[in-house]
Amino acid sequence: MLTPLFCCSQECVIKRESDPYTKEIKVSTGFIQLKNATLSIQADCKEIDFFFIISGDDKCFTDAASAFVFFEGSKVKLSIRNAGSMNCDGFFHFVFKNQKLVPSALQRLASQKVTGILFTGNDKKETQITLIADQQLLWTHSVSCLLEEAKKLLPG
Repeated sequence: MLTPLFCCSQECVIKRESDPYTKEIKVSTGFIQLKNATLSIQADCKEIDFFFIISGDDKCFTDAASAFVFFEGSKVKLSIRNAGSMNCDGFFHFVFKNQKLVPSALQRLASQKVTGILFTGNDKKETQITLIADQQLLWTHSVSCLLEEAKKLLPG
């Protein structure tokens, strides 16, 4: 009867590293494989960065590029602009300020199951990333763990 409780309680595996020059500590989930993309979530005392590497040719994004995040059981979607530099390498960033009060969009990414993300590039070409059940759980767990560690990096 207690088996379902223990199967879902996974240990947080977050990587910590210290910059050799600034001594600033960063935490990271490492790379998470998704279908047609790879995700790494990193945090320091200033920001939390969701870094996507989208596979395929001609994946060009500027700061005008956008992504729509879809959640399980909801028709409401989250719209996020690319916070990274212009590139044609498939790099897309969601960046949030690291602060004691977690922004509502970031809280949704940590607490609700993400079913998919639709990335729209410079040429209006769309790339859909769909998360299967295991990836949804891994996403929620990874974001939640990283948020807990990111709070510890805040001063005071």
